[in-house]
This record gives sequence, structure tokens and C-alpha cells, in this order.
Amino acid sequence: MIETITLITLSLLLMSILRPGKTPPLDNPLVIERPGRYHMTLAPQINLAQPFIEAVDKQLGSVNDANQYSATQFFEVRDNQVTAHGHDCYLLAITQRNGMRYFQATSPLNGSQSNSHKTISEFAEKVLARFPFTGENNPIMNERIVAAVQEAAQLRCIQIKQLVP
Repeated sequence: MIETITLITLSLLLMSILRPGKTPPLDNPLVIERPGRYHMTLAPQINLAQPFIEAVDKQLGSVNDANQYSATQFFEVRDNQVTAHGHDCYLLAITQRNGMRYFQATSPLNGSQSNSHKTISEFAEKVLARFPFTGENNPIMNERIVAAVQEAAQLRCIQIKQLVP
């Protein structure tokens, strides 16, 4: 009896050591959807930005009104967690429409921050093309998004800069 338990334990231990865990592919975009809350599209190798984005969503609270629309807000984010994996910064776009929040994150092209706004706006446009815009921008919603990003960044010791065209 004891030999059988020992053999099973050793077999499980050996399997867990020799069998590698599954890691998400870093060369593919990561799409996360929380029905009724938000839709997140992260460019390759930016999947480490997910905790910050979820903190921003938590700061914004629940979407009370399906008719609240925002213009797309763009940010340059310097997060130590992501920086440790080869990126100086990443670019973040946040939009609210049709009762959902849409987050897009990508890295600057060729490490250049000179055309960051163009890079993230094109990426966001491409992703948001599937989600029609049917309302009017609400300036108060725009301000809430900017304030939520600043608050979440301050709580996590992350540097952000709002990008304006």
C-alpha cells in the first residue's frame, strides 16, 4: 500500500518537473472580452499591461448608461512590469461606446515615441472598426477616463502621459 502511494507521488512529482507549463504565445495579439464590461486588445508582447488596464476599469466603475460615449483617449504608459520585458513604454487607447469599454495597447513602432499618437490611433481605429459609433461624445466621460487612468497609475506607481493630436 505504501509503495503504491510513494510510486504515485513520485510519478506526479516527476511529471510536474519535466512537463513545462503552458505560456501564452507572445507573438500574437491577446484579445480579452468581459461580456457587458469591456473588450481589451493587446498587441504582441504587451500582455503584461493587463493588470493596469483592469485597474483603470475598476477605477471607472460599472457602465451605468449604455448611451455614454467617449472620444478615444490616448496615453503613453511607462510601467516597470512591462519595461522589464523589453519595452520602454507602451501606448494605450480607451474608448467607451454602446455600454462597453474598449482598451487597445500596443508598443511604439521601432521604439520611436515621435509618432506615438499616430501609431496608437491607427491601431485603435482598426480594432474599433468592428464596433459602430452611434452616439455623441460626452466631455464628462472623457474627463472621467483621464482621471481614472491617472488615479490607477498613481496607485501602481506608473508614469503616464496623455497624448493629444
